[in-house]
Amino acid sequence: MYFTSSLKKKYQFKLVYNKGKSYANKNLVLYILPNGKDTNNLGLSVSKKVGKSVVRSRVSRLIRESYRLNEGKIKKGYDIVVIARVSSAASTYHEIEKSLKYLLKKLDIFI
Repeated sequence: MYFTSSLKKKYQFKLVYNKGKSYANKNLVLYILPNGKDTNNLGLSVSKKVGKSVVRSRVSRLIRESYRLNEGKIKKGYDIVVIARVSSAASTYHEIEKSLKYLLKKLDIFI
C-alpha cells in the first residue's frame, strides 16, 4: 500500500474509536478520524467471534486487499479502523469490497 501505513498500538485504535465517526453495515464497521497528514493509517480488527485463526486471517486479507485495490480513490489524511463482523466470515471478496466501498462513500472519503 503506497499511501497507507498501519495502526498498531492500542492507544491509536482507542483515539479513533473515541473521537472518530463511524458507520456500519452487515459485514463491517468503519471508524475514521482526520489525522492532518498526507497519508492514511489503516487498522484492522477481527475478533475471535468471527472464527478460528484461519478464518480471521482470510477476512483480514480480504479487507486489506479490497482496501489496497481502491486506495487511489480514497482521500488522504485519515486514520481508518475497519472492524469485521461475524457475518463477514461467510462473505466473498466481492461482498467485502462492496461493503467497504459503501462505508467509505457514506463517510464521504471515497472519490
